[in-house]
Amino acid sequence: MPINFVAYYYIKITDDLKTIPSALVRMVSQLLLIGYLLVFIFDSNSSYIVLLTLFVMITFASIISLRPLQKREKNLYSHSFISILIGGGISLVLVLFGVLEVKSWYEPKVVIPLAGMVFSNSMNALSLFLKSFNDSQNLSESIKTALIPTINSFFAVGLVSLPGMMTGQILSGIDPLIAVRYQIMIMLMVLSSSGVSIIVFIKLSGLKKD
Repeated sequence: MPINFVAYYYIKITDDLKTIPSALVRMVSQLLLIGYLLVFIFDSNSSYIVLLTLFVMITFASIISLRPLQKREKNLYSHSFISILIGGGISLVLVLFGVLEVKSWYEPKVVIPLAGMVFSNSMNALSLFLKSFNDSQNLSESIKTALIPTINSFFAVGLVSLPGMMTGQILSGIDPLIAVRYQIMIMLMVLSSSGVSIIVFIKLSGLKKD
């Protein structure tokens, strides 16, 4: 399989024997676990369980976002948590009530998947920002670097790729124009959550442009 080829050369060139194997093990185990948990969460339809799930998601996202840093001061954990909470939370609330107009804010089948999108993208953007800023100490370049994947996806969508959500909807029989509307919503939500998370982290940490 191609993954074996990639893993071989990654290990050969980087001498890193742990990252890819551990990532694969975690990916499989976490997806299996979340599959069972989602069945329970969806069946429960409880606001308390949904809130707990969102808290756990933000907590792990804030911890993982700091992974590129070798030295992690304690205040960074609170900064990353608050940044992802605000960045992802604002986007999530706006989409739930301003776009989808859900009857119940804790509808698990709607809230959990959308929360996963915004929190994971906030996490990745923040992680890229921290890695870049740690290496360069250049605030403007670090912001640009953090948003490269998101902005690239804006340029590429429809020409190079059809995003996963849009593809899934089309395969399930949804009208492509309806799928496009939802995909536009998702992409704007992702950019907003990523950008706001970075801005909040910058403000909390007192970082300034040179």
